[in-house]
Amino acid sequence: MATSEIIAKYNELADKIRYHMELYYNQDAPEISDFEYDQLMQQLKQMESEYPELITKDSPSQIIGGTAKREAGVKVTHNVPMLSIEDVFEKDAVTAWINKVHDKHPDAEFSVEYKIDGLSMTLRYEKNPDKPGYMKLSLAETRGDGRIGEDVTVNALVIPDVKKEIKYDADYLELRGEVYMSHEDFDRFNEQQEKLGKKLAANPRNLAAGTLRQLDSAVTKERGLRMFVFNVQDGPAELMQSHCNALDTLESLGIPVVKHMCCKSAEDVLNAIDTIGDDRFELTFDLDGAVVKVDHTMWRDDFPAGSKYSSGHIAYKYSPEEKVVVMDEIIVDVGRTGKLTFTGSFHDRETGKPARLCGTSVSRATLHNQDYIRDMKIGIGGAYKLFKSGEIIPKLNGCVEEPEQVYTAPGNCPVCGHKLVREEDTADIRCVNPTCPAQVTRTIAYFTSRDAMNIMGLGDTLIEALVKDGYLKSYADIYDLEKHRDEMIEKGIIGKEKNTDKLLGEIEKSKDNNPVMLLTGLAIRNVGKATAREIMKHVDDITELFNVSVDGFLSMPDIGETTANDLYDFFHSEENKELILRMQSAGVNMTVVPDEGASNKLEGMTIVVTGTLPTLGRKEAEELITKNGGKAAGSVSKKTTMVLAGEAAGSKLTKAQDLGIKIINENEFLELIK
Repeated sequence: MATSEIIAKYNELADKIRYHMELYYNQDAPEISDFEYDQLMQQLKQMESEYPELITKDSPSQIIGGTAKREAGVKVTHNVPMLSIEDVFEKDAVTAWINKVHDKHPDAEFSVEYKIDGLSMTLRYEKNPDKPGYMKLSLAETRGDGRIGEDVTVNALVIPDVKKEIKYDADYLELRGEVYMSHEDFDRFNEQQEKLGKKLAANPRNLAAGTLRQLDSAVTKERGLRMFVFNVQDGPAELMQSHCNALDTLESLGIPVVKHMCCKSAEDVLNAIDTIGDDRFELTFDLDGAVVKVDHTMWRDDFPAGSKYSSGHIAYKYSPEEKVVVMDEIIVDVGRTGKLTFTGSFHDRETGKPARLCGTSVSRATLHNQDYIRDMKIGIGGAYKLFKSGEIIPKLNGCVEEPEQVYTAPGNCPVCGHKLVREEDTADIRCVNPTCPAQVTRTIAYFTSRDAMNIMGLGDTLIEALVKDGYLKSYADIYDLEKHRDEMIEKGIIGKEKNTDKLLGEIEKSKDNNPVMLLTGLAIRNVGKATAREIMKHVDDITELFNVSVDGFLSMPDIGETTANDLYDFFHSEENKELILRMQSAGVNMTVVPDEGASNKLEGMTIVVTGTLPTLGRKEAEELITKNGGKAAGSVSKKTTMVLAGEAAGSKLTKAQDLGIKIINENEFLELIK
């Protein structure tokens, strides 16, 4: 049991760490080094291991800045149900609802406010016994099904608009608000995804929802979320009378609240709705309507709308603005992954200029794929209805006048001339030429990445510079860079002699890599590291794959028909053969050398590693699995043999338990391969 002296020492240390956490995480102005911070945190954890009764929810070891991450799936029963709001689409319906309220309460007033397109979150604040006159955040919860949500407190703490404490004297306060993502942060995320060749987010709302539920709060903080409070769910009487007054009080406490206008008549309400309708074109975030609420909170229950909806509320949804445009040009580009993209360029049929839509000029819209183009009958000279989806993304909404000819995608890559391939069971058309200039930076970056050839120092920025200057046109050119050493030093592309020679040394070292790494780096569709490892169990040299038939690939475990065809096409392409033989001539290892200490003790087993293991890193554990003949999988399924679980294993462990899959710890795993 901790003595009063120990408790005082612990609290002093915890406060000191919180101070430095605030400087580092929220103000970007650290006063101490990372090492000094880590030492303080280790001292705190040591005390908590000796006196676990000291650990609280807001301990620095349990919140952002410590090592704890949000635990997935922790359910919370709402104190006040988080219900939806009934939508109306006509102003007559708004007027009828206002009149119904006035029939019962002639003096009723209304709040008309932004309906932000995000996701709801409730914040619970409790009296802070250690700081009279203040309340501290005790819980943040998502809406879930309206009755039960999910605890996202750790992630809420990194949202700048969420106050960790408020200067207000009450026993309990519960606020509901909308978490959203700005257009700027959404665009920044998608730009980064595109740069990495990853899937783009569909819209800010979906990305905000996924970000709030991230297991790592550092990811949540980096992506950027915001929040407006729009309701007092529960609290002292002074905040449970007039809704508008309550929001004004919260705003005076420094809490960001939704823009709201207090109205008395139906005419006032409709004018406010029009004002918000005009505002929505200039905002930095998405709106999906205007909410009308009975201001006097106690009267709301007099106007129920069913068990699904909040009483005393309606939401007016704006009709999307629409224009007719004429198609001028269809622009075809090749993305960084080789996928063809289609963009329509058009003008407003009435003005001959770009269409004015939701306050902006629009002259282009994505045409998605060839199937979409065919179904929409898109072609030069055709006329189409245009609107903004979510009032942000321009989309075509039907053909008004058909063109003389519907557009057909080219058969060859518009960049390199290579024959294009349509993926089976999809609408995607791709250029599969790894030396295509449109995608060469991405393919080389993947080739040099940690999971492939692991050439340290040869990252995206440097690759782009080398491609731009003509030194790299394919990954085979990497092994010719030494010939241009003096020239590159003179130009300063990599740096001075020391940095240039260091990189050339890393390239030379990569020549001795296991050919599994090389096969992975070739970026063959549907062939990742695990598949590459399986393939190389059946040949002694990568060049032998030039002679393997589709049936030969199909005979290898875990190789399906699609992957077999992808492999056959790749290794029977003359361009690809030439690249591989060039690398072989440069001294890149193509021959399999059995791992020292390898065994087949885990042969036929599929093992998933999850959580933090006592001594092994996840990558290290997965390498041991494959080294001993097993398959290291990333997700749990009925085919999983067992799960190697450590601390904070999360959803994978839960799924394995539900499926009745065997769970082992690190010691049991090491015994299996002993």
